[in-house]
Amino acid sequence: MIPDPVAFIRSETRLRPVPHAPEISLHVADEATELWQKTEEELGEIGLPPPFWAFAWAGGQALARYILDHPETVRGRRVLDFASGSGLVAIAAMKAGAAEATACDIDSFAVAAMDLNAKANGVSISPLQADIVGQDQGWDTVLAGDICYERDLADRVVAWLFGLSRRGATVLIGDPGRSYLPKDRLENLAAYEVPVTRTLEDSDIKRSSVWRFL
Repeated sequence: MIPDPVAFIRSETRLRPVPHAPEISLHVADEATELWQKTEEELGEIGLPPPFWAFAWAGGQALARYILDHPETVRGRRVLDFASGSGLVAIAAMKAGAAEATACDIDSFAVAAMDLNAKANGVSISPLQADIVGQDQGWDTVLAGDICYERDLADRVVAWLFGLSRRGATVLIGDPGRSYLPKDRLENLAAYEVPVTRTLEDSDIKRSSVWRFL
């Protein structure tokens, strides 16, 4: 039986400020390994993905920080936060003055987490559970954090994002040096020393950058 996502999130996380964007608080896991194992055991049997939504990943933190410091990137715009996870970047966009922010993920638990996190931060976002790679709904700004950790995914998503950029959208990628980031096609806008969870990233600080297409 699939557990209720909202009840599961409330029981397994605590609301805490994001280390590199403390203006925002998220429901995050206290112990990364414990929650990961629990979800693998309880949810893996029924085919649900790992709890990426329960952590503030380095690329997302970098994007959130950049948006909060450069609100003109999203102010008055229709924003897409792709592979949103916790909803962090969409929440940052709304706090920085976006007209609307869609937070998209394929995980139903992520969608539930986004909604809880948005309410906790006093903003309204539009959670969307769907695979929208290849679609263009006319977004003005498209934000994507930590998407280049797997070759096939990175190739597919980067090609789509590049097309959105070519047609005039502002496309920003937050990345902490993942293996498949196409740096030769990108311009580095900012770099940050981002506090992260050691059990997930093998370090306490991850140098993370915000990029846009050339």
